[in-house]
Amino acid sequence: MPNKMSTPEAARYLIEWIRGRVNDAGAKGVIYGLSGGIDSALVGALCQRAFPETSLAVILPCYSQGQDIEDARLVADALKLQTKVIVLDQIYDQLLELLDITDGDGSDAKVRLSLANIKPRLRMIVLYYYASIYNYLVAGGSNKSEITVGYFTKYGDGGSDLIPLGNLVKSQVLELAAYLNIPEKIIKKPPSAGLWENQTDEEEMGFSYTLLDRYLLGGEIPQNIKEKIEGMRKRSEHKRRIPPIPDY
Repeated sequence: MPNKMSTPEAARYLIEWIRGRVNDAGAKGVIYGLSGGIDSALVGALCQRAFPETSLAVILPCYSQGQDIEDARLVADALKLQTKVIVLDQIYDQLLELLDITDGDGSDAKVRLSLANIKPRLRMIVLYYYASIYNYLVAGGSNKSEITVGYFTKYGDGGSDLIPLGNLVKSQVLELAAYLNIPEKIIKKPPSAGLWENQTDEEEMGFSYTLLDRYLLGGEIPQNIKEKIEGMRKRSEHKRRIPPIPDY
């Protein structure tokens, strides 16, 4: 755990950190997307403890896999989360129609990724709508491993007011999730952004979270993987910074 904290200490620290950030902003609670994956489940567990009465998990399927929706409901039931479900299929279709995108366009890799990134950006819009209505802050689910290589959608799942897991590598997320009683099925689930059918994080990145975490924690990894990680880190630097402005 960060700063050599024990797992219980890290859990208490993050719960208090969330509470402090929300209070400092003059907000009443916290809202987040619940995807059915491990990161959003852990965010849910922490937010529920920080604000038992004023935290909201929003399940936002957008042509999502049925299993992901079931897993999100499993997490919500296990942690007794207050939830709202907003299905985005129709609005996604309407947007593609306005953009004059046909089915054939999805065969191009760049277009396929651009289409996939629309989904988390639609989710961000919904989360900020409810955040404004309820005076909540939006909690993002990205962890340090993902942030380092830019494995998130700019102004999509990367659009949030606070990122509770931002200093936890993936292995630490799993450790903390087990401590906070996230269902074992979710902990063992292959990490996926749900961009398209059978998509997984590790296949998309080209290396495992085990190697990425080892690199971030100062361990040795194969040189070709190290170069790939550092290349991704450099190319995604714009995602981790606010837009630049002229210096004058």
